[in-house]
Amino acid sequence: MASDRATLKVNARDSFGSRASRRLRREGLVPGVVYGQGGEARPFQVSQRELRTLLSQGHTLLDLELDGSKAVPVVIKEEQHHPVRGDVVHLDCLEVRLDEEIQSEVPIELEGTDQAPGVREGGVLEHVTREVTVEALPTEIPEQITVDVSEMDIGDTISLATVIPPAGTTFMVDEPEEITIATLSPPRVEEEPEPEVEEEAELVGEGEEVPEGEEAAEGEEAPEGEPAEGAGGEESGND
Repeated sequence: MASDRATLKVNARDSFGSRASRRLRREGLVPGVVYGQGGEARPFQVSQRELRTLLSQGHTLLDLELDGSKAVPVVIKEEQHHPVRGDVVHLDCLEVRLDEEIQSEVPIELEGTDQAPGVREGGVLEHVTREVTVEALPTEIPEQITVDVSEMDIGDTISLATVIPPAGTTFMVDEPEEITIATLSPPRVEEEPEPEVEEEAELVGEGEEVPEGEEAAEGEEAPEGEPAEGAGGEESGND
């Protein structure tokens, strides 16, 4: 649970646009925005190194201190990452009241994957749903939901309906039995490639002699001294 809050110190940002954001990132800073209770947006910039350290600790609720002012509790609303390097390139935070419930996306993690009997038999474990929306007080939002799959056999399926939410937390889904968390399928059998059919050395009829007594195929010349097929039996002459 998010009980001990970390403090993130940031500075106000007065330059905007993609060009200004690229300049900040070259300087080791990350642009961000914190949204207040009334929807007021306050742009800020923060050290990329400090932000990386804080995020690596798994904090979902933290205190944001803007330009030395009184810190306010916020939750991380959205992180935008670089598509290749994975670094955070923009951060959105939402100011919250500690006595009011909020909704938040929480990651789902699987544990015991190597111990599952079905996995040991060669089955394929698929992690289907990787996050779920929960509602709770900001101090009760879990860092993650852990699902034990160590007892799964081949053919088993785990749905959200079998997962007990952490104390003080509610899953915001209408039909949890319809939300599949993980499945364990039979081993994938690779189809052996069909043996290549040996090419015939010769096409049918190619290079074969016409048996004696059979007519030559259409388009072939008749044997010497015999009329070609279709020719008239009598020669035309002048009267």
